Amino acid sequence: MPGGYPVLFHVEGRRCVIAGGGAVAERKAAGLLEAGADVLVVAPGLSLRLREWAEQGTIRAEAREVRASDLDGAALAFAATDRPDVNRWFASEARSRGIPANVADDGEAGDFVTPAVVRRGDFVLAVSASGAGPALSARVARELAERYGPEYAELTAILRKVREAVKAGVPDPAERRRLLGAAATDEAIRLWLSAPPAGEEPERLLRELRKLADSSQL
Repeated sequence: MPGGYPVLFHVEGRRCVIAGGGAVAERKAAGLLEAGADVLVVAPGLSLRLREWAEQGTIRAEAREVRASDLDGAALAFAATDRPDVNRWFASEARSRGIPANVADDGEAGDFVTPAVVRRGDFVLAVSASGAGPALSARVARELAERYGPEYAELTAILRKVREAVKAGVPDPAERRRLLGAAATDEAIRLWLSAPPAGEEPERLLRELRKLADSSQL
């Protein structure tokens, strides 16, 4: 799938359907759950983990062959059975309804491929070789996971507060860009992580940002 356009789908609370119940389907479900999706898995047999999730109410599952009607109301479709003909049929059914479909055993037969993902709260790193080398994507993702640890979840939450303060308190677009650029410098990251600005007034955040921007000559 050369030249693919990378995006992040907002699927929180939205129905995503997976055809298949094995290890691949399990990985797809895990990624969707991290994104807050409403996951439906349909397959005659389910992996142990999928069964546990279904019993806990984490996902919904149907122990039977997939049907076209399972796509009703779906935002995304994932064809992850061990039968290539069923996967292509399911993807075709999804496409006919305007639903983007992923085909696990043949990325180019679907509308999108799923990258290797490192998730730190709202900080998301995605790596893809466009279906050509999943092992390479997984290797790079592991390297990124070592480089960007759990603290980046906290950092992202802080930067969201900083951005809100800048948007609310700085009307000039050029000054906004300067301050938001300063908020992500190495010096700023060290500051946010060593002294998180939780509960601080927006005015104080803006003062800190201006000091950082001036010192960095941004």
